[in-house]
Amino acid sequence: MRITDLLKKDTILLNLSSTNKEDVIDELVTKLDDAGRLNDKEGFKQAILNREEQSTTGIGEGIAIPHAKTNAVKEPAIAFGRSSDGLDYESLDGQPTNLFFMIAASEGANQTHLETLSRLSSFLMDTNFRTKLEEAQTEDDVMEAINAKEAEDADEEEESSSDSESRILAVTACPTGIAHTYMAADKLKETAKEMGINLKVQTNGSSGVKNRLTEQDIAEADAIIVAADTKVDTSGFKGKPVIEVPVAKAIHEPKNLLERAAKKDAPIHQGDGGSKESSGSEEKGRTGVYKHLMNGVSNMLPFVVGGGILLAISFMFGIDSDNRFAEMLGIIGGDNAFFLLVPVLAGFIASSIADRPGFAPGMVGGLIAITTGVEDAANGSGFLGGLIAGFLAGYLTLGVKKALEGLPAILDGLKTVLFYPVLAIFGTGMIMQLINPPLTQLYTGVLGWLEGLGGTNLAILGLLLGGMMAVDMGGPINKAAYTFGLAMIDAGNYEFIAAIMAGGMVPPLAMGIATLMFKNKFTKQERETGKTALPLGAFFITEGAIPFAAADPVRVIPSMVVGSAIAGSLSMVFGIGLQAPHGGAIVFPLVTGGWYLYTLAILIGSFISAIIVGFLKKDLRKA
Repeated sequence: MRITDLLKKDTILLNLSSTNKEDVIDELVTKLDDAGRLNDKEGFKQAILNREEQSTTGIGEGIAIPHAKTNAVKEPAIAFGRSSDGLDYESLDGQPTNLFFMIAASEGANQTHLETLSRLSSFLMDTNFRTKLEEAQTEDDVMEAINAKEAEDADEEEESSSDSESRILAVTACPTGIAHTYMAADKLKETAKEMGINLKVQTNGSSGVKNRLTEQDIAEADAIIVAADTKVDTSGFKGKPVIEVPVAKAIHEPKNLLERAAKKDAPIHQGDGGSKESSGSEEKGRTGVYKHLMNGVSNMLPFVVGGGILLAISFMFGIDSDNRFAEMLGIIGGDNAFFLLVPVLAGFIASSIADRPGFAPGMVGGLIAITTGVEDAANGSGFLGGLIAGFLAGYLTLGVKKALEGLPAILDGLKTVLFYPVLAIFGTGMIMQLINPPLTQLYTGVLGWLEGLGGTNLAILGLLLGGMMAVDMGGPINKAAYTFGLAMIDAGNYEFIAAIMAGGMVPPLAMGIATLMFKNKFTKQERETGKTALPLGAFFITEGAIPFAAADPVRVIPSMVVGSAIAGSLSMVFGIGLQAPHGGAIVFPLVTGGWYLYTLAILIGSFISAIIVGFLKKDLRKA
């Protein structure tokens, strides 16, 4: 199938009127809808925006390829748009974007369609091809440029059909497997050709794995590059230098990666997972206590949310009565989902540290934390015990793996199925049984102290927890407060998470309100962002305020902390409890103590922050 079978004249816009990212997405979506290519315009637009939240599709060099695969698409199609002046699309290279290809793949798109869409992504790496698109005067010129490029590509494939042995290998993959996967592959191949390096690239795309690396390829390779934003099976790369980076790095830094691979400048892969390098300072791979903790918390969260909401609903139906439905909800949510919280937390902390071999000992250690030596305590050492069990199991498993490195290679197959689980579970289990009774006493003592707080002390604690949620809006301080709230849910104290959610909802709500109240103090783009921040705040997505905080941290962050702290404190004073730790307004009907008082606490905090930030910011008309 040719690209022009999917891109037609009625989906080409040579003179886009948009001046920002949101508008150009809306303009291209509308073009596809008007051409009859969509079943659900709003559904497709939301799928495009969801993909943008993962990472921008503005890949640099003036190109953006927004794309989505969804049942909102009636038939696979491509829309092309061109902006003469260029616009800010949050491109990876920070430069204006002027060429836009919006790819609409239907949920049931066959392999031929997906290959065609992927081929377009590859063509855009050719500077001459992009120039022809930029200079096209009519829709026919665009179609002609694409047809000519396809013919040229077919000739090149025919000429290079005989493949030489590769010394450097690469694997590229992105979440959707349509665009970035193939652009990264083409950039690597093009650069390798210029450098005289033999390279073979495997692409893990939506249409399946192409150019798969064989055992012989791997055995003969000097080094392997894995450029991926999604999971790639690297278990077969054991003993080889492996460079693991985000897929964008292969698009923008192919020469650097190939030079490193040629020098074997990479860690030797151990066969059970490698560490991903980061293109920025925020990502450090799977290392660090915070990273391991967040892996445990994020995997535990579905049990907390699902179990908590079901348990709360059971109380609405009267769990203490003879209502069989309420009893069943209580069994599902409280007796089972909540029972698994600590073991799941410990298991995923351990697996973050030691990969798959750490999961089983972590689960066992977490189970011991809530069941052993707990005669006088319903939850044993609870969250505290789960944290200790997770880190204990993870690092103990690493020790076991290190100790067994010297075993003969013939026993490698027995390590993961026999030696690792037996020794790591034994060690974790024995230690946890010894330390859990004193941990339980410590945990119950802390809980007793917290439960004994009242009046002013509770108000101060709510002030602290609510304020922490706004300090870095999704960062370590925010997550520390949220993790504390989850621990209190596990212990049966629901007031803390209510205060924490209130504090987390305030920043985006406050900034949305501020842009409405003080229009002259915000740019048009900021006012548009404010409209988005309001629903994000309503659903407890604190990160909705980050664009404002990043642009003006000195004024915005302190303002947000004040309002969030007040909301958290009022939530505590009002005696609000909440068993569901996420969802925002969706779970308001499940709060205890009065949803109207909870709403009032959040609104008071939000308006206070909005007024403070409005007072602090300068009037743009006088600037």
